[in-house]
Amino acid sequence: MMWNRLCVGVVAAGAVMSGAALSAQQVKSPVPSIVEKDGRFALMVDGAPYLMLGAQVNNSSAWPAMMPKVWPTVERIGINTLEVPIYWEQFEPEQGKFDPSMLHTLLEQARAHHVHLVLLWFGLFKNASGHYTPPFIKLDEARVPHVINEKGKKVDSLDWWSEVGQRADRTAFVELMKDLKAADPQHTVLMVQVENEAGTWGSVRDYSTPAQKMFEGQVPQELVQAMRLQQGTWQEVFGKDADESFQVWGIAHYINQIAAAGKAVYPLPMYVNVVTRDPFHASPGSWASGSATDAMIPLWKAAAPAIDVLGPDLYTPGYAVYTKLLDIYHRADNPMFVPETGNAPEYARYLFAVVGHQGIGFSPFGMDATGYSNAPLGAVKIDEAATAPFALVYSLFGPMDRVVAKLNFEGKVQAVSEDPAEHVQVLTFGKWRAKVSYGLPQFGSWLTPKGNATPEGGAMVAELGPDEFLVTAVHARVDFEALAAGAQRQFVRVEEGTYVNGVWHFVRLWNGDQSDYGLNFTSVPQVLKVTLATY
Repeated sequence: MMWNRLCVGVVAAGAVMSGAALSAQQVKSPVPSIVEKDGRFALMVDGAPYLMLGAQVNNSSAWPAMMPKVWPTVERIGINTLEVPIYWEQFEPEQGKFDPSMLHTLLEQARAHHVHLVLLWFGLFKNASGHYTPPFIKLDEARVPHVINEKGKKVDSLDWWSEVGQRADRTAFVELMKDLKAADPQHTVLMVQVENEAGTWGSVRDYSTPAQKMFEGQVPQELVQAMRLQQGTWQEVFGKDADESFQVWGIAHYINQIAAAGKAVYPLPMYVNVVTRDPFHASPGSWASGSATDAMIPLWKAAAPAIDVLGPDLYTPGYAVYTKLLDIYHRADNPMFVPETGNAPEYARYLFAVVGHQGIGFSPFGMDATGYSNAPLGAVKIDEAATAPFALVYSLFGPMDRVVAKLNFEGKVQAVSEDPAEHVQVLTFGKWRAKVSYGLPQFGSWLTPKGNATPEGGAMVAELGPDEFLVTAVHARVDFEALAAGAQRQFVRVEEGTYVNGVWHFVRLWNGDQSDYGLNFTSVPQVLKVTLATY
C-alpha cells in the first residue's frame, strides 16, 4: 500500500513533542512514514505527527564549502527541516565508484544544528534536464539520448526509455539509500525527493524512432488496469491528450522504478515535486510535459504507486492561483505538501493556507546567503528584510509544530491566508464562527476592514474542545460569533502562552482593550487559548 493505515488511538496526546532534537532514544524510533486516516494525512516522525517548517537551499549550495553560508540564514528563519540536494555527478563521479562523503557531512551538520533533512535526488531529471548526471551518462549520447521534438531536433531532456540511463540512475539511487540507512539510524532524514521537476520542455513528448514505435503501440496493460481503461493505442485511449499522456506515463513509470528500488532498501517516504501550470489559463508549452499537472494527477497516481506525494512547486504569489493549486493537490489520495515556494516576503503568509489544507509541510526555496537570487520568482536579495516574514510565521508554529500536526490530523484545524480581494474570511466550528479580518487597527470596532497595504496576514484556529480554541495570526483580527439566534459571544478566558515540549505554558490573560474589539495580532508572535460562552 502507498500509505500505512493508522488505527484509532495510535497517537496519544502524550506523544506530542516539539522541535527536531535527536536523542539516543529516538535512534530506536520507527522509520518516518506517511499515514492516512479518514482522508487526512500525517508525516509521522518518532511516532507522532510532524509539521515540516522547511527551507530549501539554492541548487549549488549543498557542497560542504557552501554550508557555512546556509546555516545562519536557516537558523534566523527558525526551520525544523532543511531540504538539500544530493548530486548524482558528485555521488558517482565514475561509474561504479560512489562517494557518500557529502551526504555524511550534511547528516553531521544537520544533527549539530538540531534540524531534520529532506534529500533531493538530482538524477536523470533536474528541472527536466540531465545537467546533474555524471560524465559517463552525460556524454553517452548513443545509449542515453536526448528527447527529439516533432521537428526532429534534440531538446534539453534525456530520454526516459533508455535502459542504460534508467539502470544507472536506479543503481546510484539504491546505493544512496543503502548508505543513508547505514549512516542515519537517528532518522535525521525524513523524506526523499526522487528526481526534480521531471518533465520535458520544448516538446510535448519524445518523437524519436524508439519512442514513436511505443506511442503507436498499445497502452501498457498495467496502466489500462490501474485506470480501468479500454485497451487500445495511445491515440485511441487518450485522444487529444495522447501525446502528453504518453510522456507522463514514460516519466512517471521511470521514476516509480527508481523509487521502488530505493524503498526496497530503506522505505522512507518518497515524493516528486511538480512543475505546476496555471489552473485558470494554462497555455500550451507553459509547463514541462510529463509533470504531474492538475489534469495528469490520476495518470501519475496509476503509473507511480511507489511515490507517496505529488507536491506542487508554487511560485505564483497571486492568491487565486496559489490557493486553487492547493485545492487541486489536496486530495483524498494525496497528502498536501509544498516542497518549494517563493522566498519573496508575500509568500510567507501562505503557510497558513497550507496548514488550512491539512498540509504536512511548507518550504520556501533558496534560503541561504550564497548570493544567488531567483528573482523575479523570489526575493532579489536574501537578507533580514526578506526572511523576516518567514521567521515570524515559523516563530508562531515552531514551538507548537507537533501540537498543530496532531490537531490537523484529527481534522480540528482551519487556517487562511489573506486574500487581497476579500478582507474578511469566515471559519465555522459547530456552533461558533470565527471571523478573520484584515486591515483593522488594534483598538475599536467601528471601522470596516480594508485589507493590509501589502497582503501579509493569516490566521489559524484549532478546536481544542466544544468552546475552546487555539488561535494565532499575523496582521489580522480574529473574533468569534455564536451561530444560535440572539446569542452573544463572551470571552470566558483568553490566555496568551506558548508550548514547550507539547505542554502549554501560561503567560498572561488578555482582557479589556486586548479583547474588547476582538483578538488583534500584529507582527508580534502571540498564541492564545480562548474559552467562549454566550449570554
